[in-house]
Amino acid sequence: MNTEEEAILMQQVSDLTEQSVEKTLRPQLLNEYIGQAALKKELRVYIKAAKTRQESLDHVLLYGPPGLGKTTLAMIIANEMEVGLKTTSGPAIEKTGDLLALLNELEPGDILFIDEIHRLPTQVEEMLYSAMEDFFVDIVIGQGPTAHPVHFPLPPFTLIGATTRAGMLSAPLRDRFGIMAHMEYYQAADLKEIVRRTANIFHTSIIENGAYEIALRSRGTPRIANRLFRRVRDFAQVASKEAIDKHIVDEALKILHVDKVGLDIIDVKLLTTMIVQYQGGPVGINTLAANIGEEVETLETMYEPYLMQTGFIQRTARGRIATDLAYRHLGYTQQNMKE
Repeated sequence: MNTEEEAILMQQVSDLTEQSVEKTLRPQLLNEYIGQAALKKELRVYIKAAKTRQESLDHVLLYGPPGLGKTTLAMIIANEMEVGLKTTSGPAIEKTGDLLALLNELEPGDILFIDEIHRLPTQVEEMLYSAMEDFFVDIVIGQGPTAHPVHFPLPPFTLIGATTRAGMLSAPLRDRFGIMAHMEYYQAADLKEIVRRTANIFHTSIIENGAYEIALRSRGTPRIANRLFRRVRDFAQVASKEAIDKHIVDEALKILHVDKVGLDIIDVKLLTTMIVQYQGGPVGINTLAANIGEEVETLETMYEPYLMQTGFIQRTARGRIATDLAYRHLGYTQQNMKE
């Protein structure tokens, strides 16, 4: 095995380990799910009503930035409804036959969860219309003169779609979801509780100020909070700390280049490019992506939403603009940059 193959294998092992860890951290019921209080309140009503009527839950669309718990919430809904769950993703369903195979495995009341549903091929999406609305699909069997349509009935089921790009969903698909759930960034208090829960699962002692400091730097995102906790835990263990406190969090995240508000190297590079090279903007996202060596979709999905939410950038018809807050945070002044 050469060096490149070893690197690929190590990355695959790392990815599997990360996925395994994520599964152990996932809550199983709404009562265990921290944050998203308004959404949980709504879902409890919809779930109780559906179970009382002995019906399948209406189709659910979960949308919002990555890492907020959309997949976890889909699993919780299945647990609360006491039904089976089939999971897949938009890119994995390449043709209508793939979708039909998934639908054919469903029992009455089951949930089909499609992550990244905005990436479904057009022909697959169109097949979903009748499946979601009337619980049947029409397929064509054979080719040429022997081709004939077949009406394929389906059991009542719930489709849960998750997306970070709700605007990319077609109107016909979006309108077939009865429950539209927007996942919002988490408050620091909720993230602190998530960090404490994670620490308990890993049998790690963490002081209140340590948990809160991780929460403040987690970009309002549970996935990031859990990742930062695991890295800080490594530093604390090597330093022989009995408990994680604010001091070790500061030291660890300084080495990891995560600043006081959660900005990392890419965030700082993005804002610095806007300020230094383009006088704060406006500048197009394609230009920024080319300058810092990142994909446009990565910037739009993973970085831009948080920078907008926290007021570091603004989107305009002419491009992105760095705000006064961005200048101050990075130690620049607009007057100095003009000079």
